[in-house]
Amino acid sequence: MQATNQVLRAPVEQVYADELRRLAEKDEGPRPPGWRLSPRAVRRFVIGDDKLGIRRKYFGDDALIDRCIVTLMSFRGLLLVGEPGTAKSMLSELLTAAISGHSSCTIQGTAGTTEDQIKYSWNYAMLLAEGPTPRALVPGPIFEAMRGGWLCRFEEITRVQPEIQDCLISLLSDKVLHVAELDGEEGTVFAAQGFNVLATANIRDRGVHEMSSALKRRFNFETVRPIGDRKLETQLVREQTEALLRHSQVDVEFGPDVVDLLVTTFHDLRDGTTSEGVVVEKPTAVMSSAEAVAVGYAACLDAHYFGDGEVGGEHIARQLIGTVLKDNPDDGKKLRHYFDVVVKQRAQRDAQWRRVLEARRELDR
Repeated sequence: MQATNQVLRAPVEQVYADELRRLAEKDEGPRPPGWRLSPRAVRRFVIGDDKLGIRRKYFGDDALIDRCIVTLMSFRGLLLVGEPGTAKSMLSELLTAAISGHSSCTIQGTAGTTEDQIKYSWNYAMLLAEGPTPRALVPGPIFEAMRGGWLCRFEEITRVQPEIQDCLISLLSDKVLHVAELDGEEGTVFAAQGFNVLATANIRDRGVHEMSSALKRRFNFETVRPIGDRKLETQLVREQTEALLRHSQVDVEFGPDVVDLLVTTFHDLRDGTTSEGVVVEKPTAVMSSAEAVAVGYAACLDAHYFGDGEVGGEHIARQLIGTVLKDNPDDGKKLRHYFDVVVKQRAQRDAQWRRVLEARRELDR
């Protein structure tokens, strides 16, 4: 297995292997069949535990985590819905790593996803040579999860065509997968204890499909909302940006005033109202916490490779412009208004905001 520092993004179970080991050693709570940790330990892994040295990974509604864990113990699947960038996929990965021990049993939903990619397919060379046999069968993620008693992650389930989505209905109801080409016990996979499906779906993206009523009834829905607490979001953006910088071995000065400027800007454009009470138009682009981290990280790289290593308002502004304009060119008018009304006013009393204002000319290019 590759070392964690040799890959761009290691799975959660590798990144937090020490935390998972400590939790397992101290875990004395009852565990549902097939689970690696008790529900209490899973909760600690996600929202943190200072006594055990477990850092908080999800910044949001702690009660949401409790409801998600309870659902995953039930016979219904869990569907996390919300706007892009609200940490649905991250939460899915964290829960799966803590419950099943690994998070790699995943289906990435797209418009081209087929039923074979979800359930099983065939090694066609072997199929031609010896016919439909267990050796010729290639298990899909759902097949593996049912056989192993694991959680199966289904990312972006609503991007998949509705008729393909519906192949999950019988699997979630009966907890059994039939391989029509095989006879007897070889053609039947009964779900082992611990199996369930944890899916995610965006509510704002283009190209999504409505789920059938029958499939909806097989899931409990939980809405993951943007972080409303500015202090929590500031902590999240700072910690995740610093983690990315450590991984990239980039040393820059990313001061608290710049982090606060970044988070304040995203809150202004996301909420449509500034802390001073000024109303601004919301851009079409998603102004999520994940996007804020991406802007912060890109600004740090800009300062490191093209500047003097000190991140300032101009670095944030340059990356912000690209983020806001990538979905709809008309958002440029809204951003110009924000610069002319909000940024210009703040620039009169704060040096970092003056540096932001200096970058406004890039909007007119």
